[in-house]
Amino acid sequence: MTSLAYALALLKQYRRVAALIVLSGTMSGAFSAAVVALINHLLHPAGEGLIWLVVGFVGLVAGKVGANVLSQFWLVRFAQDAVINVTEDLCRKILGASLRAIERTGPPRILNTLTDDVGVVVWAAQCVPTLLMNGAMIAGCGAYLLWLSPQAFCGVLAVAGVGAVGYYWLHQRSLAAITAARTAKAQTFYQLQGLTHGIKELLMSAERRRSFLLGDLHRAVVELRRCNLDASRHHLLGESWTQSLYYLLIGVVLLAFPSILRLQPEALTGYVFAMLYLMNPVWSVIGSLPAVARGRVALTRIWELEQSLGAESSVPGPGETSDIPLESVCRVEMTEVAFSYQGEDGAQTSFSLGPINFTVNPGELIFVVGGNGSGKSTFVKVLTGLYPASSGTIRIGRSVVTAANSAWYRQHFSAVFSDYHLFQRVCGTYNSTVEASVPHYLKLLQIDHKVSVSDGRFSTVDLSQGQRRRLALVSAYLEDRPIYVFDEWAADQDPHFKGIFYNQLLPDLCARGKSVLVVTHDDRYYHLGDKVVKLDEGTIVETWNPRQSHETQLKT
Repeated sequence: MTSLAYALALLKQYRRVAALIVLSGTMSGAFSAAVVALINHLLHPAGEGLIWLVVGFVGLVAGKVGANVLSQFWLVRFAQDAVINVTEDLCRKILGASLRAIERTGPPRILNTLTDDVGVVVWAAQCVPTLLMNGAMIAGCGAYLLWLSPQAFCGVLAVAGVGAVGYYWLHQRSLAAITAARTAKAQTFYQLQGLTHGIKELLMSAERRRSFLLGDLHRAVVELRRCNLDASRHHLLGESWTQSLYYLLIGVVLLAFPSILRLQPEALTGYVFAMLYLMNPVWSVIGSLPAVARGRVALTRIWELEQSLGAESSVPGPGETSDIPLESVCRVEMTEVAFSYQGEDGAQTSFSLGPINFTVNPGELIFVVGGNGSGKSTFVKVLTGLYPASSGTIRIGRSVVTAANSAWYRQHFSAVFSDYHLFQRVCGTYNSTVEASVPHYLKLLQIDHKVSVSDGRFSTVDLSQGQRRRLALVSAYLEDRPIYVFDEWAADQDPHFKGIFYNQLLPDLCARGKSVLVVTHDDRYYHLGDKVVKLDEGTIVETWNPRQSHETQLKT
């Protein structure tokens, strides 16, 4: 599918409203052209009854106003529906894409498309009725001028053709600048995201602040300014070119046509009046072209985003998840599982995971350990189904995990990742019994004075970093999934809460038959686990039973 086909597919969704907009806009323009002809006829009456001319004039004006109102009403409805539907469709495709495709695309590009490109496309679409109305008006007046004098019309058409060629050349240069401005805006958005996400690091270093403001951010905004000015300059040159030829054309009609073509007074008056009357529609059409051009660029970017997300999408989207019920107690087995990162060109990067042979049993507490870059995070993402295995087999119970049921497989996990996001609404399979015990855990984690839970929603998530992480733990608990994964959860907690996490919460989950995997460096708690798995360079290099080792040490 090309970007043009994508645009046609979007338009097809709103074909009824689009047809009404086109019809009403065209009718409004046609009525306007008819008003011009009637006014010129009134200036040179031929004996018709005045009452019929008045009735015709009122009817044409009423038709023009009515058609214009209807066109604008349907346009507003179309714009609001389009914003919602395009945004939701993009979000649905993002949620249906693989995590690797999303990571390669990058949050700045996705956010820029969702927040900016969608609005630009809809804004451009709102110019369509005006273009149709003015285009119909120009076409109608052109037909009237052709009827008045075919020779004069050919002369006008020749001058207009020269103007159109010049304006097209300038418009293409403006379009290229608009495309560059869109790229520069994405880079500016990326730098502004660095400002908000890296504010602590910026405040801590005067040198970093200076290099950020005077270097990266300054270059981004200057490039954006340059591209926008370049686009505006070419558009203004195009307008100036068109205006010059337009006034030249009026001068030719007034000075040359009477002597060369020997136009009749009615025809000469009609040409002059029509040219003056068309001045506003012509400028309106020209003024709408930059918005349409920006919409064209934004539509291409939306299409490109969908292509980048869909190229590797092997995960069913929302509403496509298998109806197979979740396993209440399940065993996960990885057999010769491997995973390799690939760049945008499809080339494999240096790091790879596996082959991994690993088993998670119900009620088991497993610690995953290893140095930085050993592959712990990648291992967790493959285990939870966020990354599809490049080779090997993953089974849950008796079911083999495939692309078709990977969304169903992921539902068995509740995870708090190191870069977690805390939602205010708790989603999951939690039940009234689990929810009834939440006050106890809020009090145990000492956040009950700030947070409560009602109807699956936290009263607030505006907390300190440590409190947010403890609330994320409660959120995972509420989901009541068969398998829990905690990636460095206790890294920024004080010893008191570390003790609660390792000595109370984890044993409680295991006692309820939950499987628990903890990525950690807290070796003094290893003895509480059933298994410790050590990773190095993407492979499992050691596995041991810490309880047996601890008991042996106590005996000796």
